[in-house]
Amino acid sequence: MIIKKLLLIIFISALLNISLSAQNHTSVHLDSRIYYILEQAELRGLCSPLSGIRPYTENIITAAINEILENENARRLSETEKAILNNYLDLYSKDKTGFDFKNGKWSGKTTIGNDFLLSLNAGLNADIELSGALYSFNDGYYLGNEAWLGFYGNGDIGKYFSWEIKAEAGLIKTPRVLLGEYNTYYEGFINEYPFENKQLLAYSQPLTYLPYTYKKRWDGSVHYLDSLDSFDSWPNTMSVGYNLLSELSSSVLNDKLFFRIGRLNHDWGSTSFGSSLALNRMSRPFIGIEGEFRPLSWLSAASLTGLLEFFNAEGEKKSAMTFQNAYSITMVRLNIKNFVFFEIGEMVVWPKRFELGYMFPLVSSLIYKGNSGDFDNLGAVVNIKAQLPGVGNIWFSFFGDEARFQKDFHELDRIMIAWQTGINITLPVFSFSLLKFSYTKINPYTYTHTRVLVPWYGNNIAMEEAYVNNGVSLGYYMPPNSDEFLVSLKTMPLKSLTVHFQYQLMRHGADFGSSAVDGSSLLSELDPNGRDGSRLELRRFFLQDGAYQWNHIIKAGVEWKIPVIPVAFFLEAGMNYSYFTNIAEAANITGKAHQYFEIDTPEYPKFTGYIIKTGIKVFPK
Repeated sequence: MIIKKLLLIIFISALLNISLSAQNHTSVHLDSRIYYILEQAELRGLCSPLSGIRPYTENIITAAINEILENENARRLSETEKAILNNYLDLYSKDKTGFDFKNGKWSGKTTIGNDFLLSLNAGLNADIELSGALYSFNDGYYLGNEAWLGFYGNGDIGKYFSWEIKAEAGLIKTPRVLLGEYNTYYEGFINEYPFENKQLLAYSQPLTYLPYTYKKRWDGSVHYLDSLDSFDSWPNTMSVGYNLLSELSSSVLNDKLFFRIGRLNHDWGSTSFGSSLALNRMSRPFIGIEGEFRPLSWLSAASLTGLLEFFNAEGEKKSAMTFQNAYSITMVRLNIKNFVFFEIGEMVVWPKRFELGYMFPLVSSLIYKGNSGDFDNLGAVVNIKAQLPGVGNIWFSFFGDEARFQKDFHELDRIMIAWQTGINITLPVFSFSLLKFSYTKINPYTYTHTRVLVPWYGNNIAMEEAYVNNGVSLGYYMPPNSDEFLVSLKTMPLKSLTVHFQYQLMRHGADFGSSAVDGSSLLSELDPNGRDGSRLELRRFFLQDGAYQWNHIIKAGVEWKIPVIPVAFFLEAGMNYSYFTNIAEAANITGKAHQYFEIDTPEYPKFTGYIIKTGIKVFPK
């Protein structure tokens, strides 16, 4: 009822401010390379600082592109860069009507009376991807595919109100293998309801993709082709899936005040695009109410409240029984011109109930929790970025869920934090060329939470409260108890060609087997007793307290948009050299750090994987 009233207010406000000048306030998907382009334009001082709250609307993007092209420093742009930007202006143009074959859409406009404008755009797109992998163990090879056909419709109602619906159906096969079992607490944990250890199945990363690069595209469940009435959690064999994204949005005060309700992907933070520790572009979409207010050029604030979705691991009803979560995040940003950015945000996962304090952005969630009772999972994030336009930037990001900085705090599992630092350097070669270095560290149990009994569910069902949506972290894409060194280079030597190279070293505590390290899975739960360090099991020594997998990953890829027809071809190839290290003692029970050494066993094997994926996009964005 509250949501319906809010929508009615926004709708009426929009109708009271109608204009014949239509502007599309619907979002541009985070997979579009325009975000990479705009990030560089901002870094080079070619446009005003852009919001760290993504996705952007088409109107925001076209305004930024026009500012870049009209900037007094536009002479710094190469002819190729100007052509790339003009292509995006053409893509989001609202001047055309009829069928636009180049962009795969039909557009129409009409007026009601003398001053009420309605517009409608409809279009199709398709993505077809084939992937394969060859592994050195057992001469193993695997094949996968993703074939998606999409439809979208969007439009404007006057100047300040827009809507969009995107729907896709796909044929999917993404094989993975069972690795073993994992304890949600640790082996030997003494159950005391609701703190009950569970042995859960641990699966590998999708085998036809490099580690931690696969993004689930389907909603809810998949349906095996040989059993279409089933509701399965993963497409190990050929399956059918679907997804649906939609939104209603409104922008007033010259885009200084923006509202949106919809089911979308998000990426929040002014760190490098895709690096957010708070709400990352690799997370799954969810429905929410979102708003951003930018009253001054140096000040902005945003807030989002939505409903998270369960992962269908044990059937729809059973999987959803303990997953009844809402999520709220609020973030404030200060910036000094285009040089220094400071962001502070807080977020909370809370079992569904009417909690106006978490929904209202002017009330601190931390203070509200203290006033209403501790039944929720709160976190905070701080981002600091400094940049020299035309040269590069450096950033530091900190995410904290639970931490008490006491003696030996650096050894305690309860220090559930993640941090990241990185550098972006703009290169004067080719077009839109960017070199990136970053290091990310995620402590054990970060983004997780113990199950909690809450009174509004009868105090008899243990509810989950992790920062997880549909089985995927809301934060960074690496799991708890891991770190990552990353070096990447992206460039666009031609207006129709994008090239990227990347090296990563990823290290992660084993979440399966005899030397599994507790706190290494999003399904982990931290023992509520002995968190002060009195329990030896609740101490952490990265790389020195059990088995850890090391992944050395090299990859390169290209995407070529064919000039004459609306088709893009892409190809990516990579290699993953993987091995495990272990200690001589049993994992996680001594409370001490131990010397680690490389191993190669049937349980924790050394291997090399060669992965390639290729495909086409029809009417690419």
